[in-house]
Amino acid sequence: MTDQCLVLTPEKVVLSFYPCGLLQRIFAHVIDLSVVAALIYGASLATLLLEPVLGPGNAGALASFAAFGLTFGYFVVLEAFWRGQTLGKRAFRARVLMADGTPMGFSAALFRNLMRLADMLPIFYLAGMVSIILSPKSQRLGDLASGTMVIIERVRTTGYVPAPHHVGIHRMESTVGDLYNMTLEEYHAIKRLVDRFPSLPPTTQQWSVTHIWQPFAERHSIQQATDVHPIFQMEAVVMKFGRTHNLI
Repeated sequence: MTDQCLVLTPEKVVLSFYPCGLLQRIFAHVIDLSVVAALIYGASLATLLLEPVLGPGNAGALASFAAFGLTFGYFVVLEAFWRGQTLGKRAFRARVLMADGTPMGFSAALFRNLMRLADMLPIFYLAGMVSIILSPKSQRLGDLASGTMVIIERVRTTGYVPAPHHVGIHRMESTVGDLYNMTLEEYHAIKRLVDRFPSLPPTTQQWSVTHIWQPFAERHSIQQATDVHPIFQMEAVVMKFGRTHNLI
């Protein structure tokens, strides 16, 4: 397993990621399993209290359903809606991304974690461990099947907090003009840049601003706002164009 994996984006920018190693993934998984076990224990106590009302058979069925739902729902929901992290992954600064470096969606999180059923079989569990060790992107079988990878985030100070560019009206929208001549291809390019920007190394961030954002801003007569990081105007472009064209 190499120290880094490189991804070439559609904008022709090379991104470098640090794959999460086997031991870190095991320790993170132990934390997650402990949390899941505690949730299942709480659900079991709740169904036990409901047994006089539901009856032994219904209470047992409900407990089994809750255990199954919590076991898989915990991973699916957190990874899909908490930017690719569970509590265990967050403790070790690990995060799940798509193999091309983009954020993971719900369908990928669902399919990735359904593959845990296969991991429960010893032969597949062993194969998954070997795959993590030998794969260039440190991917287990579920990662290979769903096109995802688990990375370690290096601690980095950005000096800004990117906005959630999928809701509301961005406060910088008044600075980006009408965007009448902006194309859908440009929207996707700027959106991909905004999605990836927080995880990019500082040198790649600067390269992206110079070679992607600044030419775009000049083409659409967008003046750089003073004392504001360009990422905020990029977000404003994505939110304004996306809302205008019903893309978000």
